[in-house]
Amino acid sequence: WCNMATLYLSPQSCRRRKMRNRVVMGTVRIALQPHVESVTGNQDTSHPYYDVARHGILQVTGDDNYGRKLVIFSSCLMPPSHQLNHHHLLQYLMYTLDQYVESDYTVVYFHHGLRSCNKPSLHWLRNAYREFDRKYKKNLKALYVVHPTNFIRIIWNIFQPLISHKFGKKLTYVNYLSELRDHLSWDQLIIPPDVLRHDERLQAAQKGGLHPSSKTPPPRPPLPTQQFGVSLQYIAEKNQGVMIPPVMSQTVAYLKDNGLQTEGIFRRSARVQLIKDVQKLYNQGKPVMFEQYGDIHVPAVILKTFLRELPEPLLTFPLYHQIQDLVVPGVESSLRVTTCKHILERLPEHNYMVLKYLLCFLNMVSQQSIINKMSPSNLACVFGVNLSWPSQGSVSLTSLTPLNIFTEILIEHYHTVFSSRCPQAEPRYQPRYHLIPALVPAPIPPDTSPGTSPDTT
Repeated sequence: WCNMATLYLSPQSCRRRKMRNRVVMGTVRIALQPHVESVTGNQDTSHPYYDVARHGILQVTGDDNYGRKLVIFSSCLMPPSHQLNHHHLLQYLMYTLDQYVESDYTVVYFHHGLRSCNKPSLHWLRNAYREFDRKYKKNLKALYVVHPTNFIRIIWNIFQPLISHKFGKKLTYVNYLSELRDHLSWDQLIIPPDVLRHDERLQAAQKGGLHPSSKTPPPRPPLPTQQFGVSLQYIAEKNQGVMIPPVMSQTVAYLKDNGLQTEGIFRRSARVQLIKDVQKLYNQGKPVMFEQYGDIHVPAVILKTFLRELPEPLLTFPLYHQIQDLVVPGVESSLRVTTCKHILERLPEHNYMVLKYLLCFLNMVSQQSIINKMSPSNLACVFGVNLSWPSQGSVSLTSLTPLNIFTEILIEHYHTVFSSRCPQAEPRYQPRYHLIPALVPAPIPPDTSPGTSPDTT
């Protein structure tokens, strides 16, 4: 148990227990998801997963730097064994992962805090060993073991002969939290205070004080052609008042022509170095030709990365808490579309137009869901955390439900939600109303929505 990685080790042939099929099938996942939100908010203590979810042991918090869903397991939040039903813990792990294993995902395991008083038994480990089969390993792209002990390294070496070389390359030991900055968005991490204090003690114990990698260099001023990590207003000002950022219009245009029928579009990641190279080209103002990469998932990941690296989310910080209220008691399902429409009316004009452009495209993607398997619900799971997050901290597992519901409504009911606009506030920035960037060799359409005819403007 001391090594979370062992949960993903399995022999060549694994049998699934019958209990799993009764507990964590997809139909149950859909039925339970709204209740997980309520029980973690201490509103429904009768929920079968309440005894596990309330501790916050497992969190799903946005994406890593490469567009992969980020799953965090914190050992220090596990209560003593007599206070936690470990059978429910296993079911809850599988229930949560079942929502994301069809897409590429990353696991961060905080090992600190696992002690003899709270670690599960060997019998539990044996059951977990059997249950976590290839379904869970296939799309796991990276496993970060934070603050590993010598014992955990020994255990890994013992099991290494049973592990494929391909899976072994997914494991990365992280001795200090600062080392995660190279792989993950620091702002999206949910790190327990006990882990933070432990990391500070480890760094202080090093000769010379803080670990060298913890020293963050001063930020560089953005380039005039910068696309990633700068605001929508900055991009518009540097691109002659173009409202839709070039990186967004180009990725959407390419995916619209080539990717609408790609199965699992937006669920897969691309080569890390390739994504960095494309980002560099955009930031330097150089042309990007997606055809030369031969991978339809490159522009898909670039689009998600652009949204994720905005200094303020496209839906803005003030709207985050309003979105969270979407599933509280008192808001009927029939009124949610109207509620979503009212929420969007509070957006600045520039954000609204960019969001409308994006959601029109996602609606087009969802219309091909029979082929590409990306329904409004699946797209919402991918894009929700890239459209909204809190100004402090990150999106917790309990906050995903209303965020995903909100995004799903925007996609599925696009034509109703964006049918008219009655802004309640002046736009933050009044650019010249060019809608497609000048470096896209195409006529400038009169509307921001991809595929909209002039007669409907």
